[in-house]
Amino acid sequence: MSISPTTALYLHQELAHERIRNLHREAAEERLAGRIRSVQRARRQAERASRRLSSALARM
Repeated sequence: MSISPTTALYLHQELAHERIRNLHREAAEERLAGRIRSVQRARRQAERASRRLSSALARM
């Protein structure tokens, strides 16, 4: 069984579009993961600063 050239072209285009959509989705997921890591890092830094401040105030 063979497919027509038109069908083959359509399938190729659909595969290419699906790949592009997947790449866009993966890029969005990576951006979100990066933002989550940044927020987690900032939270840890704020917690450390809070502990240092509490310690400094306790020594006064």
